[in-house]
Amino acid sequence: MRRRKLLAGLAATAAAPLLGSGSVQADEALLGELLVTRLRDAMLGLGTAAAAPSSPEALATDFTRALADFDACRYASLAVRLPRLIRVGHALSTSGGDTEQHTLLAKTYLLATRMLVKMDEQQLGWMAADRAQQLAQSTGDVLAVAESARQLAVLARKAGWHDQALSIALSAADHPDLRGTGRAGAAVRGLLVQSASYTLARRGDRDGMRELTDEAAALAKELGATLLRDHGGGFSPLTVQLHRISAENHADDPRAALDAARAISLKALPSVERRSRALGDIAVTYDRLGRRSDCVRTLLAAERCAPQETHARPATKTLISSLLVSGPTSTELRGLAERSGVLV
Repeated sequence: MRRRKLLAGLAATAAAPLLGSGSVQADEALLGELLVTRLRDAMLGLGTAAAAPSSPEALATDFTRALADFDACRYASLAVRLPRLIRVGHALSTSGGDTEQHTLLAKTYLLATRMLVKMDEQQLGWMAADRAQQLAQSTGDVLAVAESARQLAVLARKAGWHDQALSIALSAADHPDLRGTGRAGAAVRGLLVQSASYTLARRGDRDGMRELTDEAAALAKELGATLLRDHGGGFSPLTVQLHRISAENHADDPRAALDAARAISLKALPSVERRSRALGDIAVTYDRLGRRSDCVRTLLAAERCAPQETHARPATKTLISSLLVSGPTSTELRGLAERSGVLV
């Protein structure tokens, strides 16, 4: 009896912020924590789905909306939709779901992995990426298998396992199955090469990073138009240039990162998420160059672009916290810190 009461109390606590309309009433600084908590519980099989889609077709529509939420940095909506997709996807799969439903669940886990990487939640990220890979392999979805490998390489790099991260990314890029998937497969190869170049930057190999980035750029130029908008965030000459900003920062050359940033038109980037990421990388660049006011100005621009992401993302909070203690503050910086839940 005591155990049942405890479980009922926990379930009520977890469901309290959830509204039937699909919105979340929460301070934006806490949205990241809320999203992670709900993803964790869904992945562990805790709780029940609210207002679940009634059919596989409705589930596919809900996934499309989740992708749109991710691209628009709507964390409040994702905190409802993404955990629900995981729960319902598993329910449909275990009740005789077909290959299409398993493929959709693999893609859901890939989206969850990308979100968890943003939130610096490596343990859950490993779990989500591994499940995505197993589901993709079971259905023979070559592109999803390759994208799951890319996410695993990202997580290995974040864990400091640079050799393993390189091996995962480059082996996936050279896999013969991927070479038989046309332009989309070529774009995935470009994303995998970019992942490997990040790892070389982290390892201090600036020349190697630039060589691989140039390889990705050449491939993007050959392909032309943006590919994979909903699979890895897109691949094009413009997104490779965006990659250069962060890669040069990782390689400890902020001046080269700033040169890369000056070559980008933010309006031309394919989504709010990409523009927000670019502004975040530019803010880091200014911080490393000691251009404090430009850094704050860029963070405020990122907030206008994607307030929920700016207020919730741990990397941004860390930068704001560093600015607060490293020099004089301004009303604008203190306001941003308060809205982001960073102690002033």
